[in-house]
Amino acid sequence: MHTTGLGQHGPRVSRLGLGCMGMSDLYGPADRDESIATLRAALDAGITLLDTGDFYGMGHNEMLIRDALVGRPRENVQISVKFGALRGPDGSWNGYDCRPKAVRNFVAYTLKRLGTDYIDIYRPARLDPDVPIEETVGAIADLVKAGYVRHIGLSEVGADTLQRASSVHPISDLQIEYSIISRGIEAAILPTARRLGIGITAYGVLSRGLISGHWSRARGGDKDFRSLASPRFQGDNLDANLALVERMRALAQDLDVTVAQLAIAWVAAQGADVVPLVGARSRDRLQEALGVADLVLKPEDLARLEAIVPPNAAAGERYNAAQMAHLDSEMG
Repeated sequence: MHTTGLGQHGPRVSRLGLGCMGMSDLYGPADRDESIATLRAALDAGITLLDTGDFYGMGHNEMLIRDALVGRPRENVQISVKFGALRGPDGSWNGYDCRPKAVRNFVAYTLKRLGTDYIDIYRPARLDPDVPIEETVGAIADLVKAGYVRHIGLSEVGADTLQRASSVHPISDLQIEYSIISRGIEAAILPTARRLGIGITAYGVLSRGLISGHWSRARGGDKDFRSLASPRFQGDNLDANLALVERMRALAQDLDVTVAQLAIAWVAAQGADVVPLVGARSRDRLQEALGVADLVLKPEDLARLEAIVPPNAAAGERYNAAQMAHLDSEMG
């Protein structure tokens, strides 16, 4: 597994990271034993960056990672944690709280659940509209000074917020959706991040499985938020997007790779400062993603893919209207 620096200010991490959300929440039932086996297989393969959120399964995901790391050197893993999202006992979403005193509360619980005395990268899950980003970043900076946090990251914020946050403390990376069908960061956010020396950890590289080559109308269910609330997975949008995937599949077959490998490799090809997060929930899916480690798409391959999937080719927004309204990254 190749490694890269996470921006100018972050740790050295594996070229692929593992996004762990689906092992605990939002994608329907997950198998605990398989989840832990997948986490351990990822570590064995050289993946060092694990991404989680304290609200994924209301703490379940952090405890899952803790159990998977038993017996392994803590210093060999970088754990990235998002905080700030408020959940109800029924799983409902109730906004964000990124006040300094809330930051200190959230980190205390995360440290206990992970069974560690520090977090490698700590980041607000979204911009709290009621709290200036300078205050939130300043509170995390205090945790850095105290040794509880090593690096500060951000998630789904726009260029102006990146600039303001960086004036308070160096930012290691911006976690944001980036894929061949979600390219909104390229206009202003990505250039700003690069000017500030901020890396990109790209989630949704397979658009939550939509462009994995494995999705079909038969998938989903009443516990899977994709079918319930994601416009790209609904109605005519889904039909149009699956047709797009079939065009990608034809190119993938020409290159002797899978659709998922093609999509992940495209993200990795956008620069050494862009680290794809793969959301594998099983060892089979993980093994497929690991096939990208030594896959380098030639310029002509990238050109063919981008001709098949030009910007704005996807049908439907990446989140529903209510969730899009929370995204500072979509504010212009």
